[in-house]
Amino acid sequence: MHPYNRIPSSGQSTPSPPPSPLRSPRLRRSKQGRFAAGQQPGRTFAQRLAWLILSVLLRRQGIFLFAPLIYISGMLLYMGTVSFDVVPVIKHRPAPGSVYRSPQVYAKLRPEMDSDNSTSDTVSISTVWKHSYKSGEWQPCVNRSSGGLPESNGYIYVEANGGLNQQRTSIGNAVAVAGYLNATLIIPHFHYHSIWRDPSKFKDIYDEDYFITTLENDVQVVNTIPEYIMERFDHNMSNVYNFRIKAWSSIQYYRDAVLPKLLEEKLIRISPFANRLSFDAPPAVQRLRCLANYEALRFSSPILTLGESLVARMKKLSANNSGRYISVHLRFEEDMVAFSCCVFDGGEEEIQDMNAARERGWRGKFTKPGRVIRPGAIRINGKCPLTPLEVGLMLRGMGFDKSTSIYLASGKIYKSEKTMAPLFEMFPLLQTKEMLASAEELAPFKNYSSRMAAIDYTVCLHSEVFVTTQGGNFPHFLMGHRRYLYGGHSKTVRPDKRKLALLFDNPNIGWKSFKRQMLNMRAHSDAKGFELKRPNDSIYTFPCPDCMCRMNKSEDSRSSSAT
Repeated sequence: MHPYNRIPSSGQSTPSPPPSPLRSPRLRRSKQGRFAAGQQPGRTFAQRLAWLILSVLLRRQGIFLFAPLIYISGMLLYMGTVSFDVVPVIKHRPAPGSVYRSPQVYAKLRPEMDSDNSTSDTVSISTVWKHSYKSGEWQPCVNRSSGGLPESNGYIYVEANGGLNQQRTSIGNAVAVAGYLNATLIIPHFHYHSIWRDPSKFKDIYDEDYFITTLENDVQVVNTIPEYIMERFDHNMSNVYNFRIKAWSSIQYYRDAVLPKLLEEKLIRISPFANRLSFDAPPAVQRLRCLANYEALRFSSPILTLGESLVARMKKLSANNSGRYISVHLRFEEDMVAFSCCVFDGGEEEIQDMNAARERGWRGKFTKPGRVIRPGAIRINGKCPLTPLEVGLMLRGMGFDKSTSIYLASGKIYKSEKTMAPLFEMFPLLQTKEMLASAEELAPFKNYSSRMAAIDYTVCLHSEVFVTTQGGNFPHFLMGHRRYLYGGHSKTVRPDKRKLALLFDNPNIGWKSFKRQMLNMRAHSDAKGFELKRPNDSIYTFPCPDCMCRMNKSEDSRSSSAT
């Protein structure tokens, strides 16, 4: 007997398990094939057919393996009978701010704008600037040397490229380099630019004698290279050693690499020469830049005479505002519109014009393989030039009314007859140099873009408000020059073009809401007017503190009382 066997051994086999119970009588068929007691009453043909199919599926479960194939086949058969013309088309909605809708916004806002008689937000130009610097204003303090210069280490000849203000950068940097290396500077040579197409020389734009005299104790400047030096190079400048200097090079590079060659050759050439000196330079170098740009560079007598005449005429036209006027630098010329790659409302004609202009000015630049141009993204990022209509809406929103005198600095406006009409509607006292000056007065400058830009520069420099719309060298130099003249404040409206793109894209915006946004933008420009130079900023835009000294309030009051 096994110890774990709990059933006593009787010599009999283990009984079989009981038989399985019979099926439910309700599911048992009789010999006649009918349901037994409890069966359901007679079914319809459809019910019997469904029951038959279900029975087959339950007994042949392998058929479910083919169910996905059956489903896919059925769907393919169904799709083959449906026309794709009825499939709904999903339209892409442009991103906010990516479409030029300013004409619709103008049409919506104009009735409210014209009927706005509120005087609380309408500004007098004489009181537009509310921001005052807490520690007092700034005043120019560029010291000139009084002693003589040591013997020169040689001559430096630079070739300035670009337009009016890029050339101005070259001149200031060349003076700084020549002074630092104790070299004699040859009056810079101006390259003929394919875009500006102006063959003007230095003396055609600037007062050459005044430039040389102002710098005489700091940097020796001459207008010609001595004969004995040129004989060494067979009177051919192409034989002179030319330095190809990287952009934004440090002044130490000039000392280490350029000076030894200068001492050896006694004449060197640097071409091209524009942004070839870092903005982050020692105080001695910055002082020479300040002296050249803000003191020594003065426009030639013909430009200065006409420019000052136009300033006087603008002040006379602005008598209702105590002689104060607004100047606007409008960059809506054909080349600027083409270069921006933005799309406005000119349709197919505009597209053809811009493609042709891009090919004329920048052959192949915009049609390189793989280059993708996204006008909507450009507009959202605030890179599109403001149109005359947009400038007018912005200024009216900032509180300037129809009685405001505006001087418009620009080249030939693209489609001017159409695009300028809304701006004249909003500001009927708007003037350009062509409207202020006679044809005879402009004739000596007409075919010289740099000289025409110099006239615009002069009139903008003396306005109470300067409005920049696109950036570039022209407004940057003006902002710096205006800071130098007006106590450190640029007196410049710099619009937030990303925000403007969103506002001009909203045809449902109301006048009060739009005006509130513009007043905030004007106040922001006012507060940013006193920006100081950071290490990598340009003294040509930010003269404080390299070119100017802070004048505290006590000194300010003493100078005012003495006056």
